[in-house]
Amino acid sequence: MTHSASDKILLAQIGAAHGIKGEVRVKPFGDDPLSFCDYGKLETEDGSRKFKIKRARIQKTVVVTKFEGVNTRNEAEALNGVKLYIPRDRLPEIEDSDEFYHSDLIGLKAIDADGIEIGTVLALPNFGAGDLIEISPKSGAPLLLPFTKEVVPNVDLEAGLVHIVMPEGMLEEGEREPDADI
Repeated sequence: MTHSASDKILLAQIGAAHGIKGEVRVKPFGDDPLSFCDYGKLETEDGSRKFKIKRARIQKTVVVTKFEGVNTRNEAEALNGVKLYIPRDRLPEIEDSDEFYHSDLIGLKAIDADGIEIGTVLALPNFGAGDLIEISPKSGAPLLLPFTKEVVPNVDLEAGLVHIVMPEGMLEEGEREPDADI
């Protein structure tokens, strides 16, 4: 079975070189910072390069990682920005109905409480203060909302929908609350 890009899950991204012996800083995506070490060889999105982890250790907000065959600072620097994937079938099935793989949510339609389409899920970034959901509306700038039960009370993978409850203060320009002072 060949894997298309949609059959792959992004686990981590390589950052700057660390030291002179080929180590790199890796930014993991997921709850456990070392979990990207659990799935065997990692690969680029197109599958053209594969990376075997020799060792990894947590240091502050990154995981200092040594890959097999990367032995100099120059080789490590050449990997900066490389995203690391695994084939989806290597991941365990999710048992908890409130947990999702980010890749399953990207591209889903975002609707409000009235069933009106707000836009499409673009990404699920985390800048350090918790997961966000980025929605690309039909027009205008993307919306960044907290990815919480209050804002995203329901994800329906079968129907391809995420239900959004807009937080206070996120009204569209020109709208006002019914009881707002004029």
